[in-house]
Amino acid sequence: MTRPSVLVTRPDIPPEGLALLRDRCDVTVWDKPEPVERSFLLENIKGKDALFCMVTEKIDRELLDAAGPSLKVIGTMSVGHDHIDMAEVKARGIKVGFTPDVLTDATAELVMALLLMTGRRLVEARQQIYNGGWAGCAWSPLWMCGQGLAGSTAGIVGLGRIGQGVAARLRPFNVSTILYTGRTERPEAAALGAQFVPFDELLARSDFVIVTCALNDDTRGLFNEAAFGKMKSNAVLINASRGGTVDQEALAAALRSGRIQAAGLDVMTPEPLPPTHPLANMTNCTLTPHVGSATVKSRTDMATLTARNILTGLDGAQMPARLC
Repeated sequence: MTRPSVLVTRPDIPPEGLALLRDRCDVTVWDKPEPVERSFLLENIKGKDALFCMVTEKIDRELLDAAGPSLKVIGTMSVGHDHIDMAEVKARGIKVGFTPDVLTDATAELVMALLLMTGRRLVEARQQIYNGGWAGCAWSPLWMCGQGLAGSTAGIVGLGRIGQGVAARLRPFNVSTILYTGRTERPEAAALGAQFVPFDELLARSDFVIVTCALNDDTRGLFNEAAFGKMKSNAVLINASRGGTVDQEALAAALRSGRIQAAGLDVMTPEPLPPTHPLANMTNCTLTPHVGSATVKSRTDMATLTARNILTGLDGAQMPARLC
């Protein structure tokens, strides 16, 4: 019996996931540490039964045409799927699997780290040890003072799995109020003590605005000049969703002018963000390089779930986590 063929776009995925595929499939792997070259992807997808990809790969009509009718399953090692032309894969009857749930805890933890780092100005404070600021501050009462979580109002934009994880972690920090907004009210909110409000009200009331929504036509560029104009001057913006939810030029202007106090971003546009970008050189902007799911356990679970999605999809069985 002919073994199905799978193209994997990274060589350094956790070995548990690769082992599952190699046990039952012929596997072709891009062998360099950087994202797969487009030319390699277009050439080697030809005739493959399945694709194991990352968010760095654009799955569009050109790629699907290059693959041909043999391509039956795409497994993306991610929750986000804005890199995939979903209308096109649906039209071709290709199954798509993703990795929800397994990265919820890791990403919610990263949000909390960004909240503390940004609100309490920890990156900026660390630099004061090396640039002479600490030695020269004479313990000024307001030196390096930031904003704490206790007694604050935190607003979550998108109370999905990750948003709920963040809300649960906020409560032990003694926040005063948790607000959330989205398309509809969520039944899980009551147990978390979170109150549903319109987007504009959340902006006006929140000391911390936390973005955990999906990127779609409704949320693209949601945080623009008008949105920043509705936020408190002491507000801290945290983005762990997708870079496209924030107009970065408007954010830079808001940070530069003091319209809002600070921002902490784990996601940007483009990625990697050039070190010359204005946001990369602002003391009131904390950046991390899209490491929300970067724990060994989370990435291992993501790799094995992606492999299981592909194998079950090829078998015609129920995929553990199917998008379409």
